[in-house]
Amino acid sequence: MASVDHLASSDFIKTVHQRLRDESKILGVEEAWKKHCQDEENLKKYAAAMHNLAENHWENNYKINSKPTSRIAWVHQFCQIYFIEEELLKYRQRENEIADKINLKIGVGVGISTINKQCRLLDVGSCYNPFQKYTCFDVLPIDIAPAISGVYKCDFINLHITLSASSVNDNLEITELQQQSFDVVVFSLLLEYLPSPQQRLLACKNAYKLLKTEGILFIITPDSKHVGANAKTMKSWRFLLAKEGFSRIKYEKLAHLHCMVFRKCLSPEISQRWATLHKQDNFYSEFVIPQDFKQTKQSTTMSNITCEATLFDELPNFFE
Repeated sequence: MASVDHLASSDFIKTVHQRLRDESKILGVEEAWKKHCQDEENLKKYAAAMHNLAENHWENNYKINSKPTSRIAWVHQFCQIYFIEEELLKYRQRENEIADKINLKIGVGVGISTINKQCRLLDVGSCYNPFQKYTCFDVLPIDIAPAISGVYKCDFINLHITLSASSVNDNLEITELQQQSFDVVVFSLLLEYLPSPQQRLLACKNAYKLLKTEGILFIITPDSKHVGANAKTMKSWRFLLAKEGFSRIKYEKLAHLHCMVFRKCLSPEISQRWATLHKQDNFYSEFVIPQDFKQTKQSTTMSNITCEATLFDELPNFFE
């Protein structure tokens, strides 16, 4: 059973997310997001709560329980398979075959060249830079509310993506990044934070611009329900991202997480072909999350949260 400290941090984070969604409906998405990013005191509390959950509860649970898999370890393991074990080449061959079928010419030398080398990884919403322990990654950790000094402050939604090399200002704040400069982008427990479908899709579009061709985007999202409960949402994400040039190459439902990998195709037309073939399927037209369909604001107190404690044993269901 989760501790009082565990539940208190989870409840605070859930409250912040719900308040942001509620204010977006009242003030408008841009104004609500601006207000949220300017609330330094609240952001510091949020960062501390997330850091506490991640280091003192989630990772410890993964160490003592053989069933769940750490989201951080999951990313690392797939990167090893994709880059080091050269799984990338399999997808390259498959895409070249599709390109031949649709008479699409792929330029010579198009594709990633960092196989068996250190991968440049952008961790969006990093909080405490959990990927720094892996020597195979050259990590750039960013967050609107860094929990430690090694994480750079950055509003990814309002990030400027440039042709030239990016820089960091004196306040360790990043406002721009160079396009096609990363092998890996990670959205771990990020998209649920963003209050609107438009912002979530914009975040994915930014990731696409920042990734090298054949680079990969990890999306990890919480869900304690059975694998089919939110299947339409997961399929809709796949469809919407296919239209942007991403092909989903890995999906796994863990006890409390959906873990997905999206590959930046050799050409957007390759993934768009899949989207065209499936356009008649029953998908959501926007980048929605289950919480978008809630009509009323929910508040949770310590007296009524104890009945949900088992949901928090591995990863708290704080986004619901």
